[in-house]
Amino acid sequence: MTRAADRLGTGAFGSLAPRSPRAARSERGQAKAVTEGLIPAYELRRLDLARVVPAATNPRSDFGSHESQVALGDSLAKRQLTACVAVTREAYLRLWPLHAAELGGAEFVILNGERRYRAALLVGLAQLDFVVRDDLAATRADFVDNLLLENEDREDFNVIERARGIKHLLDECEGNAAEVARRRGRDRSWVGNQIALLTLPDEIQLMLIDGRMAERYARRLARAVKEDGALTAADLLALEARIKGDEKAKREQDRALLGVAKERLSTAGRPAAPEVVLSADNTGQAGALPHQGSSPAPGGPAAAELVAALGATPTEQAAALRRGLDAKAFTALLDALCALV
Repeated sequence: MTRAADRLGTGAFGSLAPRSPRAARSERGQAKAVTEGLIPAYELRRLDLARVVPAATNPRSDFGSHESQVALGDSLAKRQLTACVAVTREAYLRLWPLHAAELGGAEFVILNGERRYRAALLVGLAQLDFVVRDDLAATRADFVDNLLLENEDREDFNVIERARGIKHLLDECEGNAAEVARRRGRDRSWVGNQIALLTLPDEIQLMLIDGRMAERYARRLARAVKEDGALTAADLLALEARIKGDEKAKREQDRALLGVAKERLSTAGRPAAPEVVLSADNTGQAGALPHQGSSPAPGGPAAAELVAALGATPTEQAAALRRGLDAKAFTALLDALCALV
């Protein structure tokens, strides 16, 4: 997957080399150099943090603990490995003219790197490296899309923050879910599932944020809310417990089935015990007479019973096996089956 830093234009500055004299150009000199094609439009620049503000449209609100931000700030004080990305005040206000008061006197708005900006301020740094990319703010949808792109590589970008970002992007795309899906490289159902998470009660959303609930369960609960909007958080937690209980029971059933099947298969191939017949003096003798009739092929009936018990179709049978086995065991079984073909 392409790193967000690369797609936003900061990847080339991953390990920042010593600055050339051109990095100190005046604003006017830089504009002239860009116009003449002497430097790229997004040359590395050292900006005073007093001239920069975060974007009010950033869906991210969790920037880590105080300790982690201080650690990042200390690291930035030694060396900044990746440049932040900003747009000019003018480019931002073309999209959101009503945000002028929020910007105050700032000349640049952060598109990528708000956590680094906050960490730098926390430890008293006055400047950071930026690239200025007004081309990433051609439309509102572009700007919001790039904000999401910046955050999607972050492990601490939680599910609800992402859902809010998708909702904002959907609004800027005038409700066109297909366009949002195209921009995000997903399908429309994924977009719908993200938006649906925002219909969950605050208590459930908080559980998603702090990792106490898996997203797959939250999607099930969101579908339930769509069917019955009167469901409370307590109702939904009870539903989650039932879903988990059903899944556990199914796993236990599959394991038991596999255990029985294993036992049947282990005994099916054993030769039958010799038939005991009575001799003339009524003493038992094994093998005195050959067993009449044909013996079943080793494993035949047992294997057939196993397959039937797993499900009516190959798809159902495979699903039952997958539920009862961990990934390693399931893969080993597939390899063994393929070797027999």
